[in-house]
Amino acid sequence: MKIVKHSGDIVEFNPNKLKTSLLKSGASSSVVESILKSIQKQVYEGISTKEIYKMAFALLKKTANSHAARYNLREAIRLLGPAGFFFEKYIARIFDSEDYTTVTNLTLFGKCVSHEIDVLIKKNEIISMVECKYHVGRDAATDVKVPMYILSRYNDIKDRHHPIFTQKDAVLGCWIVTNNRFTSDAVDFAKCSGLNLLSWNYPPNNNLKTKNDTGNLYPVTCLTTLTLAEKDKLLILDVILVKEIINNSDSLEKIGLSSNRIKNVLKEASELCRYI
Repeated sequence: MKIVKHSGDIVEFNPNKLKTSLLKSGASSSVVESILKSIQKQVYEGISTKEIYKMAFALLKKTANSHAARYNLREAIRLLGPAGFFFEKYIARIFDSEDYTTVTNLTLFGKCVSHEIDVLIKKNEIISMVECKYHVGRDAATDVKVPMYILSRYNDIKDRHHPIFTQKDAVLGCWIVTNNRFTSDAVDFAKCSGLNLLSWNYPPNNNLKTKNDTGNLYPVTCLTTLTLAEKDKLLILDVILVKEIINNSDSLEKIGLSSNRIKNVLKEASELCRYI
């Protein structure tokens, strides 16, 4: 049976691929098998992957909000846009969790021009710049022009002193982060040029997806017990990660949630982050 991807490409429906993604939600094998059977009965020739995703999400939500939230991770990261500002804060939180010291949105003066830097990170006395490339479209890819451009910016600032964490800091490394993927040319160029890349699926064993799952770094936009407007209010309050509300419900009160709804949100958050 043929299905239509987000990009418009037509591919064969692969139940095993769907099963793998469902298992990653944390649902049990029996639940996944039940959901898979239900979806297989409803799919038809030419159905979109978006429709299949909606079916899976709705069925997972019936079993546990946290399963649906985990399954919704990629879309949740996309919801940190569209301007990309909260995506930059989210990326800073990821580096914070790995014992980096971080600062966001600084302007550094290079040899030729000034540069607005999304995130600057420091660990073991090494400071690196991090440039975040946010894409609204699910199938958009960061191509080779991006690392070529960012390398030129990095070269303009790396041999100078800047007031970052002290008054005379040198930037000695460079990262490029995207919520989608890099093309193969972009990866090859970055490797050759000494640039670090981080995307939804790269590096293979230490990407955004795996970092979220291993470090419980889920953005609040994952939560299924909150409306889009409520999620936006939390982001404005600088509440970026789900685990930031588990032991501090004040932010939920500030956005106007009732005590009963706060209880439901905290239950989903605790299950999502595997807190007891």
